[in-house]
Amino acid sequence: MYPLWLSHFTATSSIGRGLQQTLAALRQRHSGLVPCAFDTVDLPTFVGEVAGVDAVQLPAHLAAFDCRNNRLALLGLMQDGFSEAVAAAARKYGAQRVGVFIGTSTSGILQTELAYRRRDPASGALPADFIYNTTHNTFSVADFTRHYFGLTGPAAVVSSACSSSAKVFASARRMIAAGLIDAAVVGGVDSLCLTTLYGFNSLGLMSAQPCRPFDAARDGISIGEAAAFALLERVPGSLDEDAVLLLGVGESSDAYHMSSPHPEGLGARMAMQAALEMAHLHAADIDYINLHGTATPSNDASEAKAVAALFGSSTPCSSTKGATGHTLGAAGGLEAVICALALQHGLMPGGVNTQKLDPALPLNYLLDNREQAVSYVLSNSFGFGGTNCSLVLGRGKGGIH
Repeated sequence: MYPLWLSHFTATSSIGRGLQQTLAALRQRHSGLVPCAFDTVDLPTFVGEVAGVDAVQLPAHLAAFDCRNNRLALLGLMQDGFSEAVAAAARKYGAQRVGVFIGTSTSGILQTELAYRRRDPASGALPADFIYNTTHNTFSVADFTRHYFGLTGPAAVVSSACSSSAKVFASARRMIAAGLIDAAVVGGVDSLCLTTLYGFNSLGLMSAQPCRPFDAARDGISIGEAAAFALLERVPGSLDEDAVLLLGVGESSDAYHMSSPHPEGLGARMAMQAALEMAHLHAADIDYINLHGTATPSNDASEAKAVAALFGSSTPCSSTKGATGHTLGAAGGLEAVICALALQHGLMPGGVNTQKLDPALPLNYLLDNREQAVSYVLSNSFGFGGTNCSLVLGRGKGGIH
C-alpha cells in the first residue's frame, strides 16, 4: 500500500482562482458566499459562484463540449501551470499511460435546462444545437479533459453525490497499483444550475444566510461551484519536504437512507478508519481534520459522532464550506487541495461564519485560524445514499509512515 505523490494541484472556487488566491482567502478568513443572483433563480439563499465562467471560451476543436461545467473545468485547468504539468506527464509516460478520473454530480445539466427553454412550441423538440453527449452527459467533463490534453488512457467519472471527487483518488490509485497507468489527472468539477438549487430547496436543506457549519443555530447549506485537480504520480526517489502525498483512502456505504446520514455516523467512521489503516497511522497521528461539515443539523451531528468516536474531542478540525459553499461533486477535490495547502503552509483554517458552536457536538472545532506545522491531515466527503470517502494526506518524507 504505497503512497502517491500529488506532483501538481490547483483549485478554483468562489474564494479564488488558483492556489495563491485560495490560500490568501483562507488566511484572511474570506467567504465567497453572496446572495443568489444566478440565472433566473428566485430563492432567498447564498451561493458560491465563480466569476467569469461564462466568458471562458473552449478551443474551437472542442466546441461541442461547450457548457458551464466544462468552461469551469477549463478555467480550473488553466491555473498554477497545471495544464503544462499534465502535458509534461504525457510526454514522460505516454498519452496512453495517463488516466483521467473526475468527480461531478450534475455535470452539464444547466445546458439541458437552457435547451428546454428553447423547445419547439409545437412538437416540444429540443433545439438542434443541443448536444447531450458532450454536455449534460455525466462523462462529459472527463471526456473534455482527456480530449483537451490529448490523453488516451483510461477515463471515468464518479458521480456519487458529494463524495464524488474524493472517490476518484481511490479509482486512480487502484489503476496505478494495477499497473494500467503511471499517472492520473484526478479532481472534481461541479457548476451552479437550477436543478441543484431548487432541488435542495425542495428538501428544506438550504439556508437563507451564509452557511454556518457546526453552529448551534445552523440551518442548512449554501451551494457553491468549483473546479479542483491534482496530478497523481508514484513517489520519486528524491522528495521535497513540502511535497504532498496521498497516504490513505477509505470508502464505505451506509445504505441507510437516500438523503439522510446514519444517525451515529457508522459509515463515516468506517471510511475514516479504513483511510487510517491504509496510511498505517493511528487517530492520534492526525493533526487536522477537514470535516464534510455541510451545516445541516443532521449531517453535522452525524459526522461529529463519528469523529468523536474515533478521534475523541482533541483533534483540531473545521469545515471550509462556510468559505466556499458546498460544491457538491467537486467538494472532495477542492477540500483535498485545501488540505494540501494546510500541509505546505502550516495553516489549519478556522470555520468561517460559525459563531456559537453547538454544545452537543464534542469536537475541537476551530473558529479561528491556527498556524503550526502540519504533518498529517484527514479530509471527509460524505454523500447522499451514505456514500462515504475519507482521504489521508501527508507532508514530504515524513509522510511515508
